[in-house]
Amino acid sequence: MSRPVFAFAADDISALARALRGQLAACDHLPSHLEMLNMLARASGHRNFQHFRVVQHFRARAEGAEATPAAAPAPAAAPVDDKRVERVARLFDPQGRLTRWPGKESWRALCLWALWSTLPAGETFTEREINTRLNARHLFTDHALLRREMADRGMVWRTADGRAYRRIEQPPPAEARAVIRRLALRRPPPPATVSHETVVLALKKGPCLPLGRVSPNRGLGAES
Repeated sequence: MSRPVFAFAADDISALARALRGQLAACDHLPSHLEMLNMLARASGHRNFQHFRVVQHFRARAEGAEATPAAAPAPAAAPVDDKRVERVARLFDPQGRLTRWPGKESWRALCLWALWSTLPAGETFTEREINTRLNARHLFTDHALLRREMADRGMVWRTADGRAYRRIEQPPPAEARAVIRRLALRRPPPPATVSHETVVLALKKGPCLPLGRVSPNRGLGAES
C-alpha cells in the first residue's frame, strides 16, 4: 500500500542540528521511529510530527496538490467564488486592516493569505517585529492568534524556539490571489510629495510675488 510522502527541509541546518542534539541528549533510550519523527519535527520548528503533517497538508493545498505519492496527478484548481471574495474583502478597512476574525474556516484562510502578502519576502523577523507588522494590519489586537495560524498553515516558517520568523514563498490559491488583488485596488494612493530638489529650486528663484491684476506696462503684481 502506498503511503503519503512528506518532503522535509530545514532553512538553518545548524539550528536543526543543535535542536536535535539537545533532544537526543535528554533521551535515556534509543528513540523509536515515531519518537525520531517527533524530534525531527520539533527541531524544524513544529510542535510534533502530527503538527508537521498538518502544516504539509495546508502547504500542499496552497500549491494545488494533496500530499500524495509523487506519481499521483495534482487535482484541478477550485473555481473562484466571486461572492466569497467580495465578502472577505469587506472584512478589511480602506487601509487594508482586518477588522475582525471571521467564524468561517474558508474566510479565515483567505484573510491569512491577505496578511501573508503584506510580509516582505526573504526577510527574517524577530517575534516582536512580526507582531508589530501584524498589529499594523488588524484591529482586534490578537497578533498571537494570527502569528500562530500562519505558522500552523505553512504560510510562515519559525524556529523551534519561536524567536525568528520568515514568510514561506509559495503561490497562494486562486481565490486568495483574487482577494489580494481586490484589496490592492481599494488601497488609497500614496500622498503626493515634493522633492528636496524642487524646494531648493523654488527658493533660488526668490520669494513668491503677490498676485494682483496684471498691467501690460507695469508687470506682475501691479495694480492698475
